[in-house]
Amino acid sequence: MPGAPALPYPVSAVERWHGAPTVWTEDGVTACLSALGEPNVNIFVVNLASTTTEKTLRDLFASYGTVDTVRIMTDRETGRPRGFGFVEMQDGTAARAAIAGLQGHELDGRALTVNEARPREERGRPREDRREPRRPRW
Repeated sequence: MPGAPALPYPVSAVERWHGAPTVWTEDGVTACLSALGEPNVNIFVVNLASTTTEKTLRDLFASYGTVDTVRIMTDRETGRPRGFGFVEMQDGTAARAAIAGLQGHELDGRALTVNEARPREERGRPREDRREPRRPRW
């Protein structure tokens, strides 16, 4: 368009006509991000038995697609499992299929609750910063 600022990359037909974000690869091929799927979907798994291992959880989710990471959260002081964990999968479609398929699934004698993890919320400032500065006693 005349008078429009030049973009640092050529605009693809997909982006021009549909507004869909695109990615340029090294060989100059354009790929639509929505066609590539969402990268790394994080899944929140609740009601894990204390005997459930990361390998068991990985094997369960691997039947739906590629699993990147599995983390079972543990108590800082005792090191014992806290009953929940996170599974990260590469493909968003496979992750949603796993969420739907494993909701209520029994693993090690417990029915799992499986949801897509929400982004971690920012916590407020540390307690020391929230307080008003101390005034001298005298």
